[in-house]
Amino acid sequence: MLRLAVCALAGLLIAAPAAAAPLSVYLDQGSKVRLPGTARNVVVANPRVADVNLLGPQDLVVIGKGYGVTNVVVTDAQGRTLFDRDIVVSARSDGQVSYFRGGEIRTFSCAPLCQSIGDEAGQTPVP
Repeated sequence: MLRLAVCALAGLLIAAPAAAAPLSVYLDQGSKVRLPGTARNVVVANPRVADVNLLGPQDLVVIGKGYGVTNVVVTDAQGRTLFDRDIVVSARSDGQVSYFRGGEIRTFSCAPLCQSIGDEAGQTPVP
């Protein structure tokens, strides 16, 4: 009897759909997603973390707006789920550094000299 229960449980686990891996997006960057059908409704759980723009009926771009994790769900006209994934927004680590001071965030691109991103004043050498 125990053997039958173990086999039944193993069969259920094999037949169960695997959870989709989270989609990683960098802050202020986008990632294109192709949907298996035509999108009708798009829901972003926390719009401060990510945003979604439709490029067409089956293509969307997920944009990282703030650090953290949120969820995006896309359904078709019949209410079937086309896309349901966690979105993880993080910082790029390739030559950029950010510091936080109170409510201020300053980000620098350091290749080869550090320059404030969004600052038109020019390069700021860091000793």
